[in-house]
Amino acid sequence: MSRNYKFHNPEGLYFVSFAVVNWLDVFTRNGYKDILLDSLSFCQLEKGMEIVAWCIMTNHVHLIFRVTNGTRPELVLGDLKRFTSKAIVNAIKENQRESRKDFLLEQFAKAARSSSNVTNYQFWRHENKPIELWSNSVIQEKITYIHNNPVEAGLVYKPEDYVYSSARDYAGEQGMLNDVLIFRYYG
Repeated sequence: MSRNYKFHNPEGLYFVSFAVVNWLDVFTRNGYKDILLDSLSFCQLEKGMEIVAWCIMTNHVHLIFRVTNGTRPELVLGDLKRFTSKAIVNAIKENQRESRKDFLLEQFAKAARSSSNVTNYQFWRHENKPIELWSNSVIQEKITYIHNNPVEAGLVYKPEDYVYSSARDYAGEQGMLNDVLIFRYYG
């Protein structure tokens, strides 16, 4: 992976995107999105993650965050992905109403077989593509991109109508994730 896709500054603010293997639409079920939300909340409370913006799409996640407790951001993100991978796969296995269960589990197993460092099931693609955000205008650009993702996908007409995103927080409403750090750009 290119050095451009590494976390170089442990105190930096980063934009990351990470996707489900094969871009599978797993997050069409709210229960799976809720597992991810609970994990993000845990990382905020226990791992020093400060979240500036986020959005859970049907097959990928966008996140702007930094870590403030001295832990390297790639370790916190790795923990988040490892935990959610196992928890979501288990939720799929246990979900009696999951019509795609066999298909999804086979896809995750197939991805694990072709990976050198994953056993049983691979849920997330390996790359995160972290981009350190170094200016107010770039931060605002990424926040706008994140919040407009559901609009561009045709899921909603206005960013704040999509509940699995921090766009509601930025619109002055209570979002689904507490303690989102609202970034205000006056440029």
